Amino acid sequence: MELRHIKYFLAVAEELNFTRAARRVGIGQPPLSNQIRDLEEEIGARLFRRLSHGAELTEAGQVFLPEARAIMARAEHAKALALRAARGELGRLRLGFTGSAAFSPIVPSAVRSFRRAYPEIDLTLQEAYTTLLLERLDAEELDAVFIRPGRADPPGFRTHSLGEEAMVIALPSGHPLADAAALPLSALSAEPFVLFPREAGPSLFDGIIAACRHAGFEPILGQIAPQITSLANLVAVELGVSVVPSAVAQIRVPGVTYIPISGDGPVARLALATRRDERSAVVQNFVARVLADKNSQG
Repeated sequence: MELRHIKYFLAVAEELNFTRAARRVGIGQPPLSNQIRDLEEEIGARLFRRLSHGAELTEAGQVFLPEARAIMARAEHAKALALRAARGELGRLRLGFTGSAAFSPIVPSAVRSFRRAYPEIDLTLQEAYTTLLLERLDAEELDAVFIRPGRADPPGFRTHSLGEEAMVIALPSGHPLADAAALPLSALSAEPFVLFPREAGPSLFDGIIAACRHAGFEPILGQIAPQITSLANLVAVELGVSVVPSAVAQIRVPGVTYIPISGDGPVARLALATRRDERSAVVQNFVARVLADKNSQG
């Protein structure tokens, strides 16, 4: 039994006339009669009584009619769902982000506007180190990730640049330099640095080290924070100083002062990464939403 048989049956059942039903479905009357006969043979019962002025449903046809309508309704519903999924209106989005990326205004804005535009998408969020996010993206455990990349795109991925931001110095509020309007990195040459693990953000970590070397000193590596968002707490208890993306300065921890870097300083890039061969309409819609939000924010 095929959907066309159900379609033809419904046309005859509603018109109660083979000629009008044939005109309605766009085929000749003899082929329509043959299709109905094939359906009756498959079911094993007559569905219509042929009359001189048209047709009427048999008892079997009357029972079959509501079921046939339900079948066609389900088929139309399935078709509509498939089309919506093809447009990226249904499905899932597994999104990853680094701790520092979450503080960029682009990230929460894009996620919020995407959820409003596509409320039926099953959206899940996962925070992790950059290296782990890329591993999960490559393994198809995540669909898109907000990362802090280096100057070159990670191999095997497509990245969409979302801009750069300056980095700032984080000092204990009681530090002798905490009242400065701005400081060169060289002012920290004798200070122990509180940094995040390199695997949390290799490009960000390497950029800080390279900037210190460019300023003429090798940074003293002290306490390692479990993640970038923990840095402020370690600086507050005077375990050292740090350098963080300016967006992270939103973390207002008592005992921490953020100071701009004068002269050359490291910058933090933000990007959205997807698999290079990604074809999901959901992911493509999300990328478009992120880029639109970036452009709207200048």
